Amino acid sequence: MSGTKPTVLLVHGAFAGSASWNGVIEHLSGESLDVVAVANPLRSLAGDAQYLSDVLGGVGGPVVLVAHSYGGMVVTEAAAGNDDVKALVYVDAFAPATGESAFALSTKFPGSTLGGALAAYPVSTGGNELTIRPDVFHHQFCADVPADQAALMAATQRPVTEAALSTGLAADEPAWRAVPSWFVYSDADLNIPVELHRWMAGRAGAKAAHEIAGASHALSVSQPRAVARTILEAVAG
Repeated sequence: MSGTKPTVLLVHGAFAGSASWNGVIEHLSGESLDVVAVANPLRSLAGDAQYLSDVLGGVGGPVVLVAHSYGGMVVTEAAAGNDDVKALVYVDAFAPATGESAFALSTKFPGSTLGGALAAYPVSTGGNELTIRPDVFHHQFCADVPADQAALMAATQRPVTEAALSTGLAADEPAWRAVPSWFVYSDADLNIPVELHRWMAGRAGAKAAHEIAGASHALSVSQPRAVARTILEAVAG
């Protein structure tokens, strides 16, 4: 990617927060890049994507969008038709086509155990929001990080609404059809089956797809160097 260096926007997914990118940001330091970890609202796909679009408008200029998990739904929607987005990086993330939801994609191949790990709580705006139960969070979400770190992650996880995970992509054309994409994913991901990661990367015609052996769904936390390396590939184009 020539000319002005892009701003790197990091978009977290469900059950995580902006701090989940801390290790990645550390590995990107010294690269003369502006890096921003966006606070994804996790309330609705349309609302979350609109918020990200507002952030993109405020940044201006070229952007590399990096997404984890459900964040892939959001960046795929927000980047559609936006010429400022020069590359997409999917980090253990959903890369949906029009009409596909996170829930629907996660069941396309066997292997996800997320459903049995969730707790649901009604919200006053209607429907439920979901969290991963603390007693299974370490195993389900981040099995390859230390137990004390996993406990902190469980306590600070950001709930997501059921509606956000069950709403299909509205964009007429998903962003990855027009924007170059890079994928980095875990072969021991218990939220999104590795077969789905491979399939989505192939469907998107990814410039590169890096599979990390033995890693959990929390790839940005447990393998920040591998994630940063993939982001730098996307920045270079």
